[in-house]
Amino acid sequence: MALELEGTLRQKLLVQSGASARGPWMKQEFVLEYPDGNFTAQACFIAFGQDKVAELDKYQVGDRIKVSFNLKGREYNGRWYNDLSIWRIAPAGAPAAGPAAPSVADNRADAPSGAAAPASVPPPTLDDMPADLPEDDLPF
Repeated sequence: MALELEGTLRQKLLVQSGASARGPWMKQEFVLEYPDGNFTAQACFIAFGQDKVAELDKYQVGDRIKVSFNLKGREYNGRWYNDLSIWRIAPAGAPAAGPAAPSVADNRADAPSGAAAPASVPPPTLDDMPADLPEDDLPF
């Protein structure tokens, strides 16, 4: 499950690292304060991997940021633990996370590189629809 939350970076905990069977690893936890109705709430997120820790290092305590994260739960010795694992950090107010829709120019095989997409295309109207043909025998 991928989620997004915007708030203020309140605390950065120490970087942790180690080695596993898959190789070396690195993580850093941080606390994000975000609005929750009339109050504020705080959540602890995990930046896992050298690239995510380096991305988090760009921001200082007090900065407004937006985090995109996955919510995961796991059981250990009869107790349940939740992880908020980030996969993107951006300044607050940045565009929504996710893949961008390809432009019209991206889909044209004959378009030269660097060709600009049309500024805007108006939505279709009823006049743009094809007329009903009497030889059309489809029931829909």
